[in-house]
Amino acid sequence: MKDLVIVRGGGDIATGTIYKLFKCGFKVLILEIEKPSAIRRNVAFCEAIYDTQKQVEDVTCYLAHDYDEAKQFLMENKVTLLIDPEAKAIDYFKPEVVVDAILAKKNLGTTKEMAPITIALGPGFMAGKDVDVVIETMRGHKLGRTIYQGAALKNTGVPGVIKGYGKERVIHSPNEGTVKHVRHLTDIVKKGEVIAYVDQTPIYATMDGLLRGLIKEGFVVTQGFKIADIDPREDEYENCFTISDKARCIAGGVIEAIFYLRGHRNDLS
Repeated sequence: MKDLVIVRGGGDIATGTIYKLFKCGFKVLILEIEKPSAIRRNVAFCEAIYDTQKQVEDVTCYLAHDYDEAKQFLMENKVTLLIDPEAKAIDYFKPEVVVDAILAKKNLGTTKEMAPITIALGPGFMAGKDVDVVIETMRGHKLGRTIYQGAALKNTGVPGVIKGYGKERVIHSPNEGTVKHVRHLTDIVKKGEVIAYVDQTPIYATMDGLLRGLIKEGFVVTQGFKIADIDPREDEYENCFTISDKARCIAGGVIEAIFYLRGHRNDLS
């Protein structure tokens, strides 16, 4: 399908790229797992799996239940999502571009052979070998830059620092179990306050701030699984509903790479 981009993953960072692609005139099909684990759920198109559709800013994503419905949605110029963790739809739809936006910090099966243009976000891929281009996802001077030979910076495991807070901002599950909410997305929380339970284990806020991310209630997590994100800037409430600066910067790199590769395929082969 002409101007079709298939994006593997529909989390908050992926959503920035999907949104930008759609606004630039591309048709976008998202491939996701059956139960996505986004924590910034207000700005993640993958939430359409649970709610049939998901609006982020002024764009709505629609869940398709099979290839025929997906094709119809795409022809109607709708951002479309399919449950397809193995990316089998790539062979059926034959897109011009495949973007791996899973952000797993490793390659879960994306190859250069999947499409004329292949792009991956973040570490775990080698540009020129696994995919055509890698987009840097590490905050800092190189964020959003296109890499045509080599890899992105290695994952540090530490989130970007905001108002002096880094690792404290992200909360991981201390054990395996089912998540039950006590507080809700966009709540203002205080350090030491219970925000959720994993089975019978209380999950405490690690700092004062805005609960910007919280995994879906009922989700079964493993020990160490990321389940919440606190922003120390309590006045950032409105930003909980809009695509982040980081996601938009990465999206810009994806768009740059597509248009560059369209005109320079022979130079890179």
